Amino acid sequence: MSEAPRRSFLKGALTAGVGAAAAGAGAGYILHETPAAAAQLTPALLADGSLPPVPFHGPHQAGILPQPQQQTAVISFNATADGRAELTDLFQAITARARFLTAGGNPPPVGIGAPPSDSGVLGPTVVPDGLTVTVGVGSTLFDDRYGLAGQLPGKLYPMQPFPNDDLDPAQCGGDIVVQLSAGHADTVMHALRDIARHTRGGMQATWRIDGFASPPRPAGTVPRNMLGFMDGISNPDTTSQPEMDSLVWIQPGTKGEPAWTAGGSYFVVRLIRMLVEFWDRVDITEQENMIGRRRPTGYPLDAMSIDATPRYDLDPTGDIIPLTAHMRLANPRTPQSADSRILRRGYNYDRGIDAVGNLDIGLIFTCFQQDVQRQFETVQTRLIGEPLVDYISPFGGGYFLALPGVIDGGDYYGRTLLT
Repeated sequence: MSEAPRRSFLKGALTAGVGAAAAGAGAGYILHETPAAAAQLTPALLADGSLPPVPFHGPHQAGILPQPQQQTAVISFNATADGRAELTDLFQAITARARFLTAGGNPPPVGIGAPPSDSGVLGPTVVPDGLTVTVGVGSTLFDDRYGLAGQLPGKLYPMQPFPNDDLDPAQCGGDIVVQLSAGHADTVMHALRDIARHTRGGMQATWRIDGFASPPRPAGTVPRNMLGFMDGISNPDTTSQPEMDSLVWIQPGTKGEPAWTAGGSYFVVRLIRMLVEFWDRVDITEQENMIGRRRPTGYPLDAMSIDATPRYDLDPTGDIIPLTAHMRLANPRTPQSADSRILRRGYNYDRGIDAVGNLDIGLIFTCFQQDVQRQFETVQTRLIGEPLVDYISPFGGGYFLALPGVIDGGDYYGRTLLT
């Protein structure tokens, strides 16, 4: 096959929306991630009820630090590009589309009889609606297809199963992962269709899951997961540059890491089904003991405020917060566990019912960190055998490296990897 037809999937992708790229440069979110309820991003809505644009350019990808938006989709792809040049074109095409979609604007006109340049799902003008596009790469991209084996990130490998996991290979891994998050479901779907259209021939979707963040209930607190508990109360402070530099971002000169990874972050996706038919029959006190917090308020069992730091030192035998409580195992708050903290991001999912009529609902757990083994796997190892495993069933996901940010209009995802 000649080079021109093979690379025709990029037609229009690198030029469409160039003029709109700057539209979102000055708007954005205000981060309010405090220990008190890990508060949501609180942008002012635009007149049409959508969210303002999130600035696209920067040293890090814009979708990593913000709290979960209302809607998301995580899609895994296998690269089908033929050779290094096409792979480069693929990442440039993803960048061009993400740059336009996150800024918004008018799709370019087409000639008479030509297919429309946009699906029209959002109407004649593409609204940004707070869209973020987070792109990562899996270890399988570094095989012998593209000559990237020598650039494999030092801590990137296929997702490891843990006891009690029930992983489905068809819903695990992938060469490239894309997470699309925005204020409304149609914005996410529009972005997915747009990116898929402009990259057809360069990558093929292998699995996908859609998610949502429930409204905080009661107002002003943290959203709840499908077990009824507030999810995401305790997290590193995203407004603290020292914390982000020590826990989330890969630093220049990190031992064992290729130079191109600086500014990126290891991205773990873990798809967790919640067996709610069984959970809903469990006594509320037992539920709270399994989690370590009060279900109505989110307060630690030993405190009267959601802001309170649990005092495990005053409860060494677990008389108040059981030693097997999820929150206590995940973050024992010891000097030794301080550098294993992760930046957690969770979305609920609802995929209807399974083959026997049970509800197929649960959690799209994602997290970002400098080192999967030091952080996510250390936390997950502490959780092996916790009481909660009887009510959850992890079934998919993967380990990825979220690429460094796109610095400016001449940059693109993965440039430092591919050049």
